[in-house]
Amino acid sequence: VQLQASGGGLVQAGGSLKLSCTASGNSARFGAMGWYRQAPGKRRDLVARISITGVTMIVNSLRGRFTISRDDAENTVYLQMNSLKPEDTAVYYCNRYPPDFNSWGQGTLVTVSS
Repeated sequence: VQLQASGGGLVQAGGSLKLSCTASGNSARFGAMGWYRQAPGKRRDLVARISITGVTMIVNSLRGRFTISRDDAENTVYLQMNSLKPEDTAVYYCNRYPPDFNSWGQGTLVTVSS
């Protein structure tokens, strides 16, 4: 399984970014998918997940700012991030949910400046 996250960058606090995760094959085969993030010196944590039927879950602290979606026709899962804060700075990864150890990609770096 090859998953490529993209769309990160440098953004000012209050700004928005939309991350994309493209699967090498049919993403619908992957089942539930998740976005995770790892800030410097911290563990990698779940940010959001989406089931094969489109049911979503955003971690409590990010609800109202982050949205996850998927387009299986495009083999892509998205993470829309609004009202970004400096504490959102992290490397963002996509993977299955629960994560597949062999499917971690390089992630995409999001840096939010104050």
